[in-house]
Amino acid sequence: MIETNCSLKAFNTFSIEAKAQTLFHFSNIDQVTELLALVKATRAAYKPVLILGGGSNILFCEDFSGLVIKVDLSGVKIMEAEHHYLLEVAAGENWHQLVADTIEKGINGLENLALIPGVVGAAPVQNIGAYGTEFKDFCESVEYLDLNSGKLFCLSAEECLFAYRDSIFKKAEMGDALITKVTLKLNKEWQVHNQYGQLQNLACDQQPLSAKQIFESVCQIRSEKLPDPEQIGNAGSFFKNPLVTAQSAAQLLSLYPHMPHYPQADGQVKLAAGWLIDHAQLKGVKVGGAAVHQNQALVLINQNNASAKDVLQLANLVRSKVQEKFNVTLEHEVRFIGSIGETNLTEVINNVRTK
Repeated sequence: MIETNCSLKAFNTFSIEAKAQTLFHFSNIDQVTELLALVKATRAAYKPVLILGGGSNILFCEDFSGLVIKVDLSGVKIMEAEHHYLLEVAAGENWHQLVADTIEKGINGLENLALIPGVVGAAPVQNIGAYGTEFKDFCESVEYLDLNSGKLFCLSAEECLFAYRDSIFKKAEMGDALITKVTLKLNKEWQVHNQYGQLQNLACDQQPLSAKQIFESVCQIRSEKLPDPEQIGNAGSFFKNPLVTAQSAAQLLSLYPHMPHYPQADGQVKLAAGWLIDHAQLKGVKVGGAAVHQNQALVLINQNNASAKDVLQLANLVRSKVQEKFNVTLEHEVRFIGSIGETNLTEVINNVRTK
């Protein structure tokens, strides 16, 4: 339940070696009293606290000097109404397994979000999305434990302030929010979403597409393009797809007519970060043991016992080259965790240089 001076390599999909001073496995809500006492003692010693899910969107840049709470809560409850299903899902459940299980049960809607790594509790934080759908499209509510007060709170989807790869849970004032469960609403009147990416190529013939076909296609596409973290350490998409002004997009399209671009409701245009990195001739580029993946330029991989420093320097190189060629700034989607908590690329690169 509680470990000290513990390796975190098995708890991050980048497979980067780092240690935590203390690791607490939070697998049952009955452990709340013990957990809160440990959090209080950690903070009394002026040490940081980190909430960790599946570790699929994290890069440990240094050993963590405080308490890491590994969220392992489990359980799925399905409630059926006349027009929809409600799913109460514990935060430690594997996201892809949830998607696969619902499709197998004939409960459709999550199929476009198949094979996204990580646990359910991380989904609202990042507002995960793929192939034209996002977590927010199905979220009814999110329950969280306030590590400061020890109280449980429930936010509606609207209160979660979801945006592109963003939510209220990324704000500083929500740093003590440990998500315990989410409630999803999946309508029985299912609508196909195959307007994005390679899903557009799915043939309908005389029969309409099924959710299972979409699910299987998404799994196939992602398996072909994205490396399996079990085989090659990575954290999925390392950078966000950038949003630019319509004017900037028009200027780029005059130079690169075939550049993928997706107009947004607010007038901005979303660009494909992977395309930008690829056309900056960065596929396969290496720094130490880290590399840009050959099949999907959006993914940085731990190719050969990479250190955090290797990954950080590679990420900095990618950003610089894309900025230089396209005048577009890439933002990292992966969270960088230093010795006392989350930091940004500029800060952590400067810290690496001074060590």
